[in-house]
Amino acid sequence: MTVTSLKHRIGYTFFLMAAFVSRILPRDAALALGAHLGGLGQLILRKRAAIAAENLRQAFPEKSPEEIKDTLRAVFRHLGISGMEILRVDLLKGKSDLNRYFSISGLEHLQEAFAMKRGVIILGGHIGFWEGGAFFLPALGFPVDCVAKRIRNPFIDRFFEKMRTTNGTHVLDSKKGARRILRALSQNRGIGILLDQHITRREAVPDTFFGRPVWTTPVITQIAMKQGVPIVPINVYRTKDYRYQVIIDPVILLERSDDPEAVIRNTSLLTANIENAVRRDITQWFWVHRRWRTPK
Repeated sequence: MTVTSLKHRIGYTFFLMAAFVSRILPRDAALALGAHLGGLGQLILRKRAAIAAENLRQAFPEKSPEEIKDTLRAVFRHLGISGMEILRVDLLKGKSDLNRYFSISGLEHLQEAFAMKRGVIILGGHIGFWEGGAFFLPALGFPVDCVAKRIRNPFIDRFFEKMRTTNGTHVLDSKKGARRILRALSQNRGIGILLDQHITRREAVPDTFFGRPVWTTPVITQIAMKQGVPIVPINVYRTKDYRYQVIIDPVILLERSDDPEAVIRNTSLLTANIENAVRRDITQWFWVHRRWRTPK
C-alpha cells in the first residue's frame, strides 16, 4: 500500500464518521447542526473566510463593513448546511419527499426544452442546494446526467458518485465529458452543468463576473451553438424552514454560428445568467471559491 493510498483510506475513515452523523440524525437536526458547524468553519478556515470576505467586498463595494460581516456569517452557515445536504441527498425518495420539500416554478420551460428532442443543457452554479437536481429532476420524470470533477480521494469520489446516481442520475467525468455529453444529448437527456468555476486561460475565453474579469469554459456554449441544444437555467434556493424553491428560467436558444466572437458573447450571456441567479440570494453562493484569479 502506498503512502498516498494510506492517506486516502485514513481520510475516507474520518469522512465516513462525519457522514454517519449527518445521516443518522433527523433531517432538520442534521441541517441545523450543519449551520453551527459552518459558523465554526468560518473561525477555523481563516484563509477561506478571507477569500470570501474579499470577494464580497469586490462584488458589492456599496455594502458597509457590517453588512459584509453579516453576509459572510450567513455564507458560512449556508455552506455548513450544504455539506449536510450533500451527504444526505440520496436519502430523498420519491414523490412524497418531492412534494414535502420542493416548490417548483417554471416547470413549463423544462418541458418545452425536452419537447424539442435535442437534449437539454441544464445550466446552474454553486447556488443553494446545487446537488438537489440529482433527486428532483428524475423524480419529475426527466432523464438527467451531471458533469462533475473527480475528487482526488477515490474512495470519497465513489461515495459521492453512488449518492448522485441513487435516484437515476448518471455522472460524467468533466475531463472526459465532451463525447459522453454529445451522446447523452442525442438521447434527449438533460446535462447538468455548473458554469461558475475558475478555469485555466488555455481552456477558456475572457469573461466578466460581478464586474471583474474571469476565465470561463466555452465548451458548453460551443455545443449549444453547434447542435442547437436548448439551455434551461435551474437554481435551487433553500428557504428558512429548510425547504427548497426551485426556479426554472425560460429556455435560452443560442444563435448557430462558428464565429469566435459569438462564442465569447454567448458565454458571457450564460455567465450573466448565473450572476443574476446569485443576486437573488447572495448568501447562498460559494464565495470561498477563487473565481477571480490573476490571468495566466
